[in-house]
Amino acid sequence: MAAAEPLAHEGTSYAVVEEEPPELLGRNLVSASYLLAGATAFFFVAFLFAYFYLRSLNNADMWKPAGIDASVGWGTAVVACYVVSAALVRIGLTDHLALRRSQWRMKGLAALLVGVVGLVLQVIAWTHEGFGPADGGFASVYFGWTAFLFLFVLGTMLWLQMTVAMSLRYAQAEGGVPAGHASGDPDRTAHDIRDPLSLVRAELVGVSFYWTFLAGIAVVTWVVLYLI
Repeated sequence: MAAAEPLAHEGTSYAVVEEEPPELLGRNLVSASYLLAGATAFFFVAFLFAYFYLRSLNNADMWKPAGIDASVGWGTAVVACYVVSAALVRIGLTDHLALRRSQWRMKGLAALLVGVVGLVLQVIAWTHEGFGPADGGFASVYFGWTAFLFLFVLGTMLWLQMTVAMSLRYAQAEGGVPAGHASGDPDRTAHDIRDPLSLVRAELVGVSFYWTFLAGIAVVTWVVLYLI
């Protein structure tokens, strides 16, 4: 029995892989944001468990020695930036759905700026804390939790930046995107995805959902690490 021929190989015609319906990738992008949010929740549950578990044990009274307190002011400023940035993206999505594209781009840029400010403030906050990650259980959880939250927010800002950049790049595209731009291959005679600009909305839906979700985790982080 002859082996089945692969669906695509080096000599496959471009026509086989071009003009994919944008709705398909759009649904995939939004679904991916839901899956990413679920994975993120499980990731930060580990820190939540570590916080309460180590706090309950308090071995040798080293959970939180005297003088080991995270700055509420710095923590509030950081989380406030994250929440404002996520809210701006959510409002920007509303503008995009209402075809107010220029307003969405302004809010997207503002959200990106505020989010980056939050990251910078977090770095400054670390340098102003009077303790290190080895100064007890709380200190270890604090630095680990905030460091990974920093990385997740940084990744989200890169995602938002790419979404805004694509929208800005083709803001004046009247006849659509030139062939090959969607795939990065100028030799293609058509797009990998039909009407690639329509994916800006799906990207925005995905990043808005995930950024709102991550901002919610930041609020939980603020309550646990700074208020409890």
